[in-house]
Amino acid sequence: MGIDDAIDLDLFFELTHDLLIVAGNDGYFRKVNPAVCQLLGYSVDELRSRPISEFIHPDDRELTAKHREHLIKGSPLLNFDNRYITKNGDVVWLAWTSIPVGDAGLIYAIAKNITHKKKLDLTRNELLTSFTRINSDLKQLTYTTAHDLRSPVNNLLAVFQLIDLSKIQDPETVGFIQILKTATDSLKKTLDAYVDVLSTKDSLLVSLEDCDLEECLHSVLGSIGSLTHRADLDVHFDFSEAPTIRFNLKFLESVFLNLITNSIKYKKPGLRPSVHVSSQSGNGYSKVIFSDNGLGFDLDSMRDKLFGFRETFHGNEDSKGIGLYLIHSHITSLGGRIEVDSKPNEGATFILTFKE
Repeated sequence: MGIDDAIDLDLFFELTHDLLIVAGNDGYFRKVNPAVCQLLGYSVDELRSRPISEFIHPDDRELTAKHREHLIKGSPLLNFDNRYITKNGDVVWLAWTSIPVGDAGLIYAIAKNITHKKKLDLTRNELLTSFTRINSDLKQLTYTTAHDLRSPVNNLLAVFQLIDLSKIQDPETVGFIQILKTATDSLKKTLDAYVDVLSTKDSLLVSLEDCDLEECLHSVLGSIGSLTHRADLDVHFDFSEAPTIRFNLKFLESVFLNLITNSIKYKKPGLRPSVHVSSQSGNGYSKVIFSDNGLGFDLDSMRDKLFGFRETFHGNEDSKGIGLYLIHSHITSLGGRIEVDSKPNEGATFILTFKE
């Protein structure tokens, strides 16, 4: 007996989990395998007694009929999806491959149940729509906030211009006024930059530039001079290996600002806060390593939430759960990545990686 004689095609037809169908050009089922009956809930006699179109979802009948016309004319049908209605009223999605046999007036078809995939696609599309709407709302909120804050900042700058420092005898008061004016100037520049970025046609088109790390760090430290002075922050940096990185300057300033203020906010009681910032370069990437000696994190319990929106960890009343979220967003949105090494009460190290 040859191998062809040993093959039981009926057994193959009965046991496969795919839907196997033989249909006539008249639009009726001629033969179906058990998988069809099991999925649709109809018996073989019920399926053969009614036109196939009656089992198809009403919204898909017209398109399916057009494709059946092409099949009857001899054109195979590949990767065609449509919906069927089961006996209990459920909707199932089927992906079809159909071959016409013209001389016999028959169509041989195989289908796979892709309902689960379609539901996943629908969920994904709904999430994308939701994220797009949320992103638009956040962009509008940020734009409005930045725009509205410029007026009081401009008023403050106008007040500083009216102050005649020569009439103030106390040097310490003069120093405080100069610090306030410098901080207000920096705030105005930041707000102006945010408004400019958000006013562009596509906020995702963020410009890349060669950012001088030392210059950027000094700019940030100058903008929060009173805060670092009050905290007695000790700052060490070494950018000799990679003086510049290819990034967005405003994003980089925001990253430094949030890392430094977090180091101050989460300093260990009784210990002078200290930060160390350095850079590395190699293999097509630049790295900025930022370390502090603060409270640190329990990464085993916080790793999945560390960069989450409005996630807070130390019970600080000033914590809003925004800083690390912004850092992660800035870096990853431009193709970089961020890694963290930390233990409770042993400080934290952030490794920021940028494409060169």
